[in-house]
Amino acid sequence: QVQLVEVGGGSVQAGGSLRLSCLVSGNTAQTACVAWFRQVPGKGREGVAVITTTGGATTYANSVKGRFTISQVNAENTVYLQMNSLKPEDTAMYSCAAARTCPSWWYADGLYKYWGQGTQVTVAS
Repeated sequence: QVQLVEVGGGSVQAGGSLRLSCLVSGNTAQTACVAWFRQVPGKGREGVAVITTTGGATTYANSVKGRFTISQVNAENTVYLQMNSLKPEDTAMYSCAAARTCPSWWYADGLYKYWGQGTQVTVAS
């Protein structure tokens, strides 16, 4: 079993920064791939960034490339999402998710068995 807990959402002005944390516990054999997704009401989840916890490889959605950074601290069992130069269109519920593998189609939410409860990010213009 795996548990994911997100910490760090909130409200910020456009151009500001926030850092989200995803605390991962449980069977780490099931968490080789940890991703951040976001969702706004009425739309499907959007894969934002992913990291392979075994090797540290990262991939980003085009919408956040150059502004967001996903990283991990293995000793803390935590995956971070540093979000800079935030825009109003980044406003969403952000969730982290874990899967056993990280294929090229990492952005498909059906890949992920484990999800956190989500944390709201609101960017004011």
